Amino acid sequence: MLIDVLTLFPEMFSGVLGTSIIGRAREKGILDINLINIRDFAKNKHKQVDDYPYGGGPGMVMSPQPLFDAFYHLLEASPTARVIYFSPQGKTLRQEMAEKYANMSHLILLCGHYEGVDQRVIDRFVDEELSIGDYVLTGGELPSMVFIDCISRLIPGVLGSSLSADDESFSNGLLEYPHYTRPQVYQGLKVPEVLLSGNHKEIERWRKKESLRNTLKKRPDLLEKANLDLEEGRLIDEIKNNK
Repeated sequence: MLIDVLTLFPEMFSGVLGTSIIGRAREKGILDINLINIRDFAKNKHKQVDDYPYGGGPGMVMSPQPLFDAFYHLLEASPTARVIYFSPQGKTLRQEMAEKYANMSHLILLCGHYEGVDQRVIDRFVDEELSIGDYVLTGGELPSMVFIDCISRLIPGVLGSSLSADDESFSNGLLEYPHYTRPQVYQGLKVPEVLLSGNHKEIERWRKKESLRNTLKKRPDLLEKANLDLEEGRLIDEIKNNK
């Protein structure tokens, strides 16, 4: 996958994109991420990329010229690239959306700043606006990093195991079950006996039940939308009856 990031602050990305899973994926050539400084496309003497808003009001607005030229440059080589603009007005990013984006070959991410970008940029180039939550940040760089981390781990070869992403929270509409590792007893706290039994059928049942228990306790709203099978329905009844 190729991801182009249009930003005023490319230096913000160095730690996130150069370490851990994303860093290794880039080294392997699975992910190709280009950080593009919007100021490089500004034609004025001082490389200014913002201006006062028409109609008055607080703050500044990112000017159309540098962004138009940046998009012309990128889309000339790849006219079918998907353009995403991070904005509190966008749809909230969800796991099923991340799975869709992970199957795309080229994404262009626009990181806004100040009061946002000139609407003509959005109208001309942006395919969709995304948000990572109902709150306001100083710019689109942090949402962009969250987005890259979220989708990159779904790309084949990025995680160590192809099954790693299949069993996680939200992958099946539910929260994940608890995890344990050695030692079996730590400061009097024990690992559940079923996980030590070697009985894979019982372990699978326990994990499914604990996933449902976690979801019921922490995010009951997810259960309202989940398509539960008969076994999961029985397990929910057991949990509600404290069994």
